[in-house]
Amino acid sequence: MRAAMYYNNRDIRLVELPKPKIGPGELLMKVMACGICGSDVLEWYRVPKAPRVLGHEATGIVTEVGEGVDRYKVGDRIFVSHHVPCGKCRYCLRGHHTACETLHRTNYDPGGFSEYIRVPRINVEQGVYLLPDDLSFEDGTFIEPLGCVARGQRLANVQEGDTVLILGSGVSGLLHLQLARSRGVERIITTDINGYRLGVAKKFGADVAIHASENVPERLRQFNDGRLADKVIVCTGAKSASEQALRCVDRGGTILFFAVPGPDTSVPLPIADFWRNEITIMTSYGAGPSDLKEALKLIENRVVNVRDLITHQLSLDEVGLGFDLVARAGESLKVIIKPHK
Repeated sequence: MRAAMYYNNRDIRLVELPKPKIGPGELLMKVMACGICGSDVLEWYRVPKAPRVLGHEATGIVTEVGEGVDRYKVGDRIFVSHHVPCGKCRYCLRGHHTACETLHRTNYDPGGFSEYIRVPRINVEQGVYLLPDDLSFEDGTFIEPLGCVARGQRLANVQEGDTVLILGSGVSGLLHLQLARSRGVERIITTDINGYRLGVAKKFGADVAIHASENVPERLRQFNDGRLADKVIVCTGAKSASEQALRCVDRGGTILFFAVPGPDTSVPLPIADFWRNEITIMTSYGAGPSDLKEALKLIENRVVNVRDLITHQLSLDEVGLGFDLVARAGESLKVIIKPHK
């Protein structure tokens, strides 16, 4: 079978690999669509583990069923979570499923940028979700990224009446925007350095879209009755955005680092001011099973519009172009690879 082997953002090679063989309790899935995630183009995150086949937003069709599997059958349309928690450890029992060691060790074989993937037993047991008949494979690729967004907003307690500032108007920022709107927040302000993405943010319901080079705290006060934001959600790894977030949170507010700079980057923290004003700083990583179930329902019920976030649908032969589009972040949003296109 064909697969895209990642070395770095500019070196992705189409290779021939053996079609995976499944064992008892496993599934073989024909990959119909797999989105390129913003994390896929973070070279500090990906290159140390290269070469490998990436892709963790995969949907497809069950083509083989291993012995002992009775919940799924050949022909089922599914989304598969690449990471699954054990559900039994201290972290899972305390609600921190994405801190589970099992979650960080699990994956399907190989990544979603291939024609077929083998779904291991633990993923079959805890990470397979049937797609409704009226949900396309392309829309289904958003289950994982929207699950991450749902988890982040749940942890940060985004709620009715909040003013939410979203730094970064790429796919994750636009998903945060739509989900926050569905939660009844009072105002949503977004930022970006890309004029195209600021325009899209307005289309998706941002009350105000500010260029990140402006004095964002001052502009925020102008549009928010003199106050800063109750919730600041950082959706870009740019150090400047992390620093900006620290200046944009209101007293008693929360900063959610949904995206972070690389490990060699330090961001100075005004800890005395934050102590006095009871500022909460938090992170969220990935999605747990309940988050993915919520995301599937949000997409199925059209609470979040994912279809209009898709700007490119490419074949496996065009995966290099896809990575370039995502890395440059020009006039593109979600790029989906369709291995059998």
